[in-house]
Amino acid sequence: MPVYTSEALILRTYKLAEADRIVVFFTRDRGKKRGVAKGARRARSRFTGALEPLTRAGVAYYEREHRDLVRINYVEPQQSALSAVARGTGDASALGHVEYFAELIDEWAPEGHADERLYRLGSSVIDALAGGAPTEPLARYFEFWLLRLQGVYPQLSSCPDCGGAYDGGAVMPAREHHYVCRRCAGGGGTTLSLEAMHSLRSAARSNPGALIEMTLDAAASRELETAHRRLLHVHLEKELKSARVLRQMR
Repeated sequence: MPVYTSEALILRTYKLAEADRIVVFFTRDRGKKRGVAKGARRARSRFTGALEPLTRAGVAYYEREHRDLVRINYVEPQQSALSAVARGTGDASALGHVEYFAELIDEWAPEGHADERLYRLGSSVIDALAGGAPTEPLARYFEFWLLRLQGVYPQLSSCPDCGGAYDGGAVMPAREHHYVCRRCAGGGGTTLSLEAMHSLRSAARSNPGALIEMTLDAAASRELETAHRRLLHVHLEKELKSARVLRQMR
């Protein structure tokens, strides 16, 4: 039975039997895996504190051909977003955002196939949270890059209808999933202010760690959240449970 070791992101866990857990983890070199952590629910388990969502860890696991579940041997935590947030400023939404980031990665991560860019995005978000980056700008950054890496984020260089600049902001028309300039927009839709457009262009050339120094006012953040949730919903064909929880918390 082959043994593999890899750096991985822990995404979520499920109860199994009386004392075990199924762990969903995203490896750097072999994509998303699902494995059994024997005894993980016991009080003195060797996995205690290692299976929190959005934890970067070294993972060793056994894998048999034609088996859906691998067997996890050990998990050695390197950086935990949840622990870092718990030690932080007490932002009530931060814990919910950890679940949100982990669920989004879970939805987009390929089963059994490496995606280095997505892995690096998730890993950098863990480091940004540990470094104290504010959660709302980080969430908008993460949504933008997740959609961009999948090749489905609308173009920002110019209006696709007239080729003009977004000098007055942009609009995502109702039942459409691209941006147009204010001149080409009809009635209705999701409006993005100049501040929101500026933040998108900044995100395109920044890494998550830089968000510690960046600001995003509440109105622009809500505009981007609405646009991004529309894009995520159309491509995932569902609303995420963690997104509903964040909305209820707010």
